[in-house]
Amino acid sequence: QVHLVESGGGLVQAGESLRLSCAASGSIFRIYDMGWYLQAPGKQRELVANITSGGSTNYADSVKGRFTISRDNAKNTVYLQMNSLKPDDTAVYYCNADASAYWTGRYYPRRDYWGQGTQVTVSS
Repeated sequence: QVHLVESGGGLVQAGESLRLSCAASGSIFRIYDMGWYLQAPGKQRELVANITSGGSTNYADSVKGRFTISRDNAKNTVYLQMNSLKPDDTAVYYCNADASAYWTGRYYPRRDYWGQGTQVTVSS
């Protein structure tokens, strides 16, 4: 009912920057929190940053001061500006949205939706 499509991943060198984007579409009723998670090979998925509909943000300690999350509520889009990238930032980055939906006359309560993931690789 709600689809998330990420873009902006790629291969960069240490110290460079990338900007990830995630657009939500579909039978959206309301989007609450949006966020970014990463999953490195052999590890569990972990939070990078999230943002409420009102703009309050939360970051993992490892990215504070380097990454900035933002969102455009009119476009149902969340962004992650990643600066001063390190090899340890290498992972698949997933977009997340806590959203409710309305489809074919039925209301679907809020739940988590995930994008397909985008690879970020930082070389040393």
